[in-house]
Order: sequence, then structure tokens, then C-alpha cells
Amino acid sequence: MSRWEPNARGRLEQAALELYAERGFDDTTVADIAERAGLTKRTFFRHFTDKREVLFSGQTLLAEAYAAAVAAAPASATPMDAVADGLRAVAAIVEDRGELARRRQAIVAANRELQERELLKRAALAGVIVDALRARGVADPVASLTAETAVAVFKIAYAQWSTTENTALTTLIDQALGQLSAATANGASASGPAG
Repeated sequence: MSRWEPNARGRLEQAALELYAERGFDDTTVADIAERAGLTKRTFFRHFTDKREVLFSGQTLLAEAYAAAVAAAPASATPMDAVADGLRAVAAIVEDRGELARRRQAIVAANRELQERELLKRAALAGVIVDALRARGVADPVASLTAETAVAVFKIAYAQWSTTENTALTTLIDQALGQLSAATANGASASGPAG
């Protein structure tokens, strides 16, 4: 494959995911990824800072989509409704990536270092959500609580989605939001012993 073919970034990502699945993350080098993609190491470093970043480079796009959706929510929307719009916007992007996103999740789940990196990225996303809510006039601690809740909802729904084939991520997010709403509704009885 010629190194001048288009979509070098996509080819590098595809090659990395294949190699991480075949050899494991730790046993794959940047040179391996570039070679599999038919590109050079120099080209790899034009697109990614390191081999971990192949798995996390989409975070900026997700954060931007989230912030835009929260900002675009109607003025009458509650903080949770605004972040629900953000969750659905992010879910649409992830769903478009389909099998690549599922493969990425399996690789991250198999490597402790990558799991730690994922936690840092989630914390950064929570910060973006807090900023978007504050821009809407939501004060703390509500902005922080809502942002952390949104990250938890996404984490749970994404984990379910990544191991199933026939359920849309947006459906799982809506289910999680519904369960959260039921759990926090006035007078709702949670399953478990009465207090």
C-alpha cells in the first residue's frame, strides 16, 4: 500500500486496533502500526503523540459535541436534560464508529494502563460538562453533580453497548437515564430493604 494514499489517520487507527487485538497493547510498537498501515513512523507521529493516543484521540471531538449539545439545549431544560442531550450527541458519534469503538473498548478493558488513561479522559470530560453547565448559569454543586452523573451514565451504557450487538447506545443511555430518574423520584421505592 502506498504511503501517499488518503486517510492515513484512519489507516493507522485500523492497523493499531488490529495489532492490539492480535498481539496485545504492550507488545505492539509504533513501528509495527506504521508498517501495518503502509506508512512511516514519521507519519504516525504527525497524527498521534504515542500509541496510547490512537485509542483516545477522539475524546476532543466527543467533548466538543457534548459542550455544543449542552449549550444548544433549550433555556427551559433542567441541567440533567441538557446533559442528556449531550449524552445523545456523543452516543451518535460513537455509534457511527460501530465495530471500531467496540474493539477499542475491549483493548482498553484488557490493559490496566489504558484503563487509568480512560479514567483521566473521563475526568476531563466531566470538566468540559461542568464548564458547559456553568455557561448556562448552573452553579455548583449542581453543575459538578450533574456532570459526574452524566459521565457515570455514559460509562455504564457504553460498557453494555460494547458487549451487545443489537441495542443502540442511545437506547441504553435513555434506559440508564430512566432508571436514574426512577431511583431519585420523590416517593420512589428502591428495591432492597426498607429503612
